[in-house]
Amino acid sequence: MTAGRERGKKAAGTVLAAGERELLEAAQRGDDDAFGGLVGHYRGELHAHCYRMLGSQVDAEDALQETLLRAWRALPRFEGRSSVRSWLYKIATNVCLRAIERRPRRVLPVDYGPAADPHDGPAEPVSEAVWLEPYPDQLLGSGPASPEAQYDQREGVELAFIAALQHLPALQRAVLILRDVLGFSARETAAVLETTPVSVDSALQRARKTVDQRLPEQSQQTTLRSLGDASLRQVVQRYVTAWERNDVDAVVAMLADDARLAMPPLPGWYRGREQVAIFLGGGPLAGTTRWRLIPARANGQLAFGLYAWHDTAQAFMPRVLDVLTLRGAQIQEITAFLTADAFRGFDLPAFLPEPGTNRQKQALRPRRHRQLKIVSTQTNTNARTQ
Repeated sequence: MTAGRERGKKAAGTVLAAGERELLEAAQRGDDDAFGGLVGHYRGELHAHCYRMLGSQVDAEDALQETLLRAWRALPRFEGRSSVRSWLYKIATNVCLRAIERRPRRVLPVDYGPAADPHDGPAEPVSEAVWLEPYPDQLLGSGPASPEAQYDQREGVELAFIAALQHLPALQRAVLILRDVLGFSARETAAVLETTPVSVDSALQRARKTVDQRLPEQSQQTTLRSLGDASLRQVVQRYVTAWERNDVDAVVAMLADDARLAMPPLPGWYRGREQVAIFLGGGPLAGTTRWRLIPARANGQLAFGLYAWHDTAQAFMPRVLDVLTLRGAQIQEITAFLTADAFRGFDLPAFLPEPGTNRQKQALRPRRHRQLKIVSTQTNTNARTQ
């Protein structure tokens, strides 16, 4: 992830954009629609910023709502000396910093405890809000990053990067995101955090050192680009077919030798192709569950919504969201999110009927940006053991 530390010196924004002055003045007079027009353009990127800071899509939504409320209340005092974007990022960053003070950091199971033995069976789920959550690619803003940004938008939400961020102290986390993901200058970052450019540069150096030690040599964006569309389609088809046939050997054949499987909120995880194969063969791919898969994209990576047949509903119901980390065409890691909020925000159907039934067209209509109903928390948590 070295796309742009040395690119250009364009600022992240220091003046009002065209048309914002009129919207600002109308909003300051109490015009709700003008306020929506003023801040609406930045909602997507602010949501992604809050996710990077907090590691949770749900927490990010709460932080975004608080940011907009605080911005509305502070509107009479905003004089337009900085850009609306910088002003909103200052509010959002401080909202996130306060949220971080009130709760533990979010992690993945590989950072929570040692690898488990698949012969022992899965441990009890950890229900506290300690797990990183997946992030739908369609929620990412579409605007170009600043030339100073080190990471493009999808690199900036990859699971390895988000997990690495959570190991940083809150201030260093904010500095790294503002400088290397958003491309803010040291001076702009100092203004957001109410500190000095010298302090920002010092925090950035420490943050980069910590994050670089935890990141893989190659980002998923680089891997996906090097594979190309045809190879990616083949990976997707092989994964879907293997699961829908309950073919353990076919899944295992796609794994790297040192592959890992993690399943938050279960704290245990499995390391190595053989260990993963033992778990899959004795659990989800034992042949007792019928699966259907829908490809998706999460955290800039390949992902799949896994649906399991439910006798009572007479349909395939959402069970797991798998996010794949690739090394070349091999699967280096499967992060299987079993949490009830895993499907939140994804363009995935609420259920999948048997092919050919009269419910099929209704089911395949996506539920955009809504939390999908899971059959039950207990069923969802135990998804990988059935």
